[in-house]
Amino acid sequence: MQMFARVVEVNSFNKAAESLSLPPSTVTRALKELEEHLGVRLLQRTTRRLSLTPDGSIYYAHCRRLLDELNEVEASFHGGGGQPRGKLRVDMTPSFARNFVIPSARQFLHRYPEVQLAVTVSDRPVDLVQEGIDCVIRAGQLEDSTTLVARRIASFGWMVCATPEYLAQHGTPLNLEDLRQHQAVLYLHGRTGRVMPWMFVDKGESVRVDMTGSLSVNDTTTYVDAGLQGLGLICTAGYLVRPHIESGALVQLLADYALPRIPISVMYPQNRHLSPTVRAFIDWITELMAQRTNM
Repeated sequence: MQMFARVVEVNSFNKAAESLSLPPSTVTRALKELEEHLGVRLLQRTTRRLSLTPDGSIYYAHCRRLLDELNEVEASFHGGGGQPRGKLRVDMTPSFARNFVIPSARQFLHRYPEVQLAVTVSDRPVDLVQEGIDCVIRAGQLEDSTTLVARRIASFGWMVCATPEYLAQHGTPLNLEDLRQHQAVLYLHGRTGRVMPWMFVDKGESVRVDMTGSLSVNDTTTYVDAGLQGLGLICTAGYLVRPHIESGALVQLLADYALPRIPISVMYPQNRHLSPTVRAFIDWITELMAQRTNM
């Protein structure tokens, strides 16, 4: 039943086998035996896609309910059934993985030695069920979703900065109007491909500044590196540039202007029982981010 449900959810025997850490032949054989046992065809197989038969749709609905109930029962016990174990797939932005999760992963894996953590990095919309991902971590305001539950785990502030060499050559902007006289490294939105404007709060009003520049990038590490090379002003998450400001490689600008804080959220499927493994990771990452007071 677990294998059948997984095949339906990822629409692929190979992806289901990979997510269950099984050979594809094992999943194929199991589904064939299940159909023989029930005496009905559950899936229509073509060279391009899989689809449920009417009997398969009915059986899948019952399987999903029974498996969720079984998970809930096992999770209610303090013994082995409710312990975090198995493969956990989490997708997150590269900068979040690099700055928070990977440096602290040893702590999580030591606490839960039966968990195998698979971290994938991206900043694109993902279909958690189709791609076999247990939860994702994203920054920014989230769109309303009927399929995902979002839990806010932290927020971060922005900083505008530049190298001392750039400022010596081009001058230091003292107000938002001065920004229009400067070159910036432009950041491309990961989903839309458009240049992201800089947003400030001035006298209680939201102010948008559209910067100009000769270089645009779509990766935060590359963005900060470009700023460190003196290629223009940058506006990015404070936690990414604070070490460079402390070392003197970058200078913070316009500190008197407030910039909107950006929420960081972990999301998981709404219609799926939250397994002990996923719950353990969410509790751990929430605890980890609560310790980061300088975001």
